[in-house]
Amino acid sequence: MDELADLTERLVAIPSHEDAAAAGDAIEEWLRTETDARVERDAVGNVIAYKGATDDPDAETLALVGHHDVVPPAARQTTGDGNDGDYVVERRDGRIYGRGAADMKGAVAATMLAFRDAEPPAGRELAVASFVGEEVGGTGARHAIDAGFVPDRAVVAEGSTNYSKPGVTDVVVAHKGRRASTLVARGTAAHASEPERGENAIYRASDAIDVVRELDAPESTVFGESVTGSLAVTIIDGGETWNVIPERCEVTIDERTVPGDRADLARAADAVPGVEWTVEQDLPPMGCDDGAFADGTLAVAEAVHEELGLDVPEQIVKPHATDAGWLAEAGTEPLVCGASEPGEAHTDTESVAVDVLDRCYRIYRGVAERSF
Repeated sequence: MDELADLTERLVAIPSHEDAAAAGDAIEEWLRTETDARVERDAVGNVIAYKGATDDPDAETLALVGHHDVVPPAARQTTGDGNDGDYVVERRDGRIYGRGAADMKGAVAATMLAFRDAEPPAGRELAVASFVGEEVGGTGARHAIDAGFVPDRAVVAEGSTNYSKPGVTDVVVAHKGRRASTLVARGTAAHASEPERGENAIYRASDAIDVVRELDAPESTVFGESVTGSLAVTIIDGGETWNVIPERCEVTIDERTVPGDRADLARAADAVPGVEWTVEQDLPPMGCDDGAFADGTLAVAEAVHEELGLDVPEQIVKPHATDAGWLAEAGTEPLVCGASEPGEAHTDTESVAVDVLDRCYRIYRGVAERSF
């Protein structure tokens, strides 16, 4: 456990919110020093290593996946200005505090150690991958996928702890995606004293919003777990001054998507003249269709929890999008399992429990060694 905590502290101390290269350097160096794996570093900074049946064209690939970029630190989390100073790291009361400890350098450290220590079964290629750009839309994962990284199965080490019950690290079989889009209503400007001479873009936008409010939110079911998305107008921006009929109004929509379903937002544009619908960002949802993998991973997690005297974990649904969505879209069967707890990531008191990191290491190693 000390080795895991020390490696976590080493990674957390390296700034990686603007430039993740130094953190990638540390991961690459460790893998080359501590393992005999084939280690790759691609053009955008992703680090991927392989071991096991690497020369067998029929081998299945199972990957342990994380990311080493982080969101910007709070002032209390850095010794200097941005990437010019190290991140502040503290270990106390069984936890490691610092930007990226929970999201997700602690889990990356756990995947690295599990990758080194695991002995995969015959016919399996084991991979470990740490991506860049997860916090800005999965740019690293998308680059790796475009270059051919599409493992058969993957455990993405994002947070799944304390979801079903306190003190338990669950197995996520599905998570929501996020589609951000806009409705732009266009009209004709006129003096507000003669509104009949113009075409009010705000009124058109309001009519389109009425259509959105009547749409059904996305819904799906994965392994008996209900996944329900959401749909909400979050910003309205229209008009320039008090005495002019507005000729443009923009409506921002936040939609949480689910595996296999999205809201029919195009209907809002089709139903109202002068309205266009544009998708700004579409982070895909994730749903695992591999029952043997999902149940086998849960069995590993149950055994680890039983060994540690903890409550039984469950298969759950996670509300947040992760790189597992990009992998699922590419054809990988992914699951999510990791140390981060709700409310830990992206805060100025971000931390991760060392014992939970150890629990995740045991799960990752067990999954890497299990036949499905």
